[in-house]
Amino acid sequence: MIKPLHINQLYSHCDLEKFDFSTTEDLKDLDTIIGQTRALKAINFGVGIKKKGYNLYVMGELGSGKHSIVEQFIKSRKEDQEKPADWCYVNNFEDPRKPISLKLASSMGVQLKKDMEELVEDLQGIIPSVFESEQYREKKQSIIDKLNEIKKESFQKIKEKAKEEYITINYTPSGYTVSPTNKENKILETHEFMILSDKEKEKIQEKIKKFKMQIEHTAQDMVIQSRVQLKEIRELEQNMTKKAVDNSIGELKKRYRLYPNVVAYLQNVEEDIIKNAQDFLISAQNALSTIGVGPASDSSIFSRYRVNVLVTHKDKERVPVVYENNPTYANLFGEIEHVAQMGMLLTDFNLIKPGALHRANGGYLILDVSKVLLQPFVWDGLKRMLQAGAIRIESLAHSLSLISTLTLEPQTIELDVKIILIGNRTLYYLLYNYDPEFKELFKINADFEDRIERNEQNTVLYAQMIGMMVKKNQLLPLDKKAVGRVIEYGSRIAEDSQKLSTHLKSLGDLLQEADFIAAQKKLKRITKNEIDEAITEKIERSDRIKDYIYEEIQRGTILIQIKGEKVGQVNGVPVINLGNYAFGHPVKITALTRLGKDGIVNIEREVKLSGPMHDKGIMILSAFLATRYAKDFPLSVTATLVFEQSYGRIEGDSASCAELFALLSSLSEIALDQSIAVTGSVNQNGQVQAVGGINEKIEGFFDVCKLLGGTKKNGIIIPASNVKHLMLKEEVLNAVKRGVFEIYAIESVDEGMEILTGMVSGKRDARGNFPKKSIDYCIEEKLRIFANKSKQKSYKKEGEPEEKL
Repeated sequence: MIKPLHINQLYSHCDLEKFDFSTTEDLKDLDTIIGQTRALKAINFGVGIKKKGYNLYVMGELGSGKHSIVEQFIKSRKEDQEKPADWCYVNNFEDPRKPISLKLASSMGVQLKKDMEELVEDLQGIIPSVFESEQYREKKQSIIDKLNEIKKESFQKIKEKAKEEYITINYTPSGYTVSPTNKENKILETHEFMILSDKEKEKIQEKIKKFKMQIEHTAQDMVIQSRVQLKEIRELEQNMTKKAVDNSIGELKKRYRLYPNVVAYLQNVEEDIIKNAQDFLISAQNALSTIGVGPASDSSIFSRYRVNVLVTHKDKERVPVVYENNPTYANLFGEIEHVAQMGMLLTDFNLIKPGALHRANGGYLILDVSKVLLQPFVWDGLKRMLQAGAIRIESLAHSLSLISTLTLEPQTIELDVKIILIGNRTLYYLLYNYDPEFKELFKINADFEDRIERNEQNTVLYAQMIGMMVKKNQLLPLDKKAVGRVIEYGSRIAEDSQKLSTHLKSLGDLLQEADFIAAQKKLKRITKNEIDEAITEKIERSDRIKDYIYEEIQRGTILIQIKGEKVGQVNGVPVINLGNYAFGHPVKITALTRLGKDGIVNIEREVKLSGPMHDKGIMILSAFLATRYAKDFPLSVTATLVFEQSYGRIEGDSASCAELFALLSSLSEIALDQSIAVTGSVNQNGQVQAVGGINEKIEGFFDVCKLLGGTKKNGIIIPASNVKHLMLKEEVLNAVKRGVFEIYAIESVDEGMEILTGMVSGKRDARGNFPKKSIDYCIEEKLRIFANKSKQKSYKKEGEPEEKL
């Protein structure tokens, strides 16, 4: 007979003798990342290769610390010595709707902005002083006097010619008058003009008309001369401005001589200032009043000379590592803001705002893939910019033609960034298989381990990691026993006594909750008791549904039998997973068999409450029966299997072993011990296979047995391959130690039947027969009887009464 497991096999205690510290305060900070060799190697490779498409997808369980580990690893790299660049936007004087981007060395963007502000401020003083200089006034007056002299000479000539023909011309501020004169050069009076003959009057009128036309032509010539004069004055202003500007801008050109694009921009600035020199003639007070006011909201004519520093870095700053928690389209790619003014939406290059891609340019951008995929158009935009190798800032509303407001088309910015997506494995494989561009852009995947080996070296490192988490979160120190208990908890959530969980979120939560409990008790350190209390309270916060089910079992609403023996009935132990909490509870599994040809009928499947894995387990049972017991005759049996009082969906094959025991009991008519529950999967050869949630199942059946009183000895059968996964709670260990609860580990169906019945399963002898009075003999004989009766009788057609056996 199979013996129950020893208590040492049910829990792996942490060996505290391996620790050379009293509390976590004595522990050194962990300078390595434990158990993630494969992932770190992949990250190092992906980060190191500087080719297009070699971005990373870091995958693993949520809460395993992927983000912090990736960021820590990247920041510790000594290879990334290249300084990130500054990026600025400046005005495009030829087409203001298309701002120009400038790339400068670290901190030079801010310097350029400062230099341009100082330049404009200086010129606001220099240019007006130039126009107030004696030299400028003399030259301007000379141009004005020249035109006045031409005007005077031209009109004087006309006046003299008119005088010779007895016509006088008088110039007034409001115009001119042309009048006839007598020989004494006196203007004719009206009565004198009226007594003249018609011929003389006509002759005088023709003269007046002639001289008026000459005056008009001369006036037109003077307009042209005035334009020439204005042009000369403007040239004078430009020449004077150029002399004033050349020195200031010349110094900036020398300072930024290593940046041809900046030098070209400064040249355009100089030309624009020269063309618009009059703008600088405003008072210094008005000019100063515009400083600090938003460009689109103020009327400052100098805003076009500003520098919009999009991204800047300190001189000694390392490559940027940026994490964008809210990757909206604007937050990731930047945006062009607008301001309302006089009922209109206005913008200019000063309202261009950077996104995470700009801030991370030249370094690394870390994104949560699930958040990226949830934001409209962000995933497509990210792929488009990675393929183009450039960042284009554009309004999403304009791209979708939702609004028609005038906007900008900024010059693209060269993109040199390593994108690191962090997500789960499901999303990775979905993207890899269904998004053709994904595999071209994210060629490196780093798969984080969910568990690591629980060996002596890793246990010590795990203790150091716990100490580092305590210090990082400013918690009370843990003593040695508390650290050991946390390590054991790491094995429990890993569901393996030989492994440790890398789910740092769970460990961090436990430490913070234990710290709170210790603080309430006014303790100076966290002990094992506070860790145990934190675990207990965590369970109690989530076990309402478990208590409700257990209460219904105790009250007899849910029928569970844990005493005596029963044919065709066994206690299975399914697990209910609530997300943050999982628990097991017993359920009655029954089987009925009779003569027929329907095989094994899964009632759950018939009512569509059975999942595909559970259906698979039932089909395996059919194959097992036929192979073991009916090799030389047809299998003529109809068997029904059901989870009694189960009203929800059932999935998984972990109950297939219990279902088979109930089925074999029904066929052999041998009763099963109801004080022993069963869990385990079975294959076609009768081998018992491992299942998940083994600790929850054992503890669930134990709790119900304790609740119902039980017998002096209850127990549970589990797969032998699950023994290494056992990390049972202390209450179960104490019960095993007292001998009131037993756990059996089996490798085959035969071993399980022997435990449940107290009979030998039996093995075929040399002639191929099972020994009489064995379980297998009884089953084979029953199936042989069914087969013989099946040959002798014809069975009902559909609608006919069923023949009784």
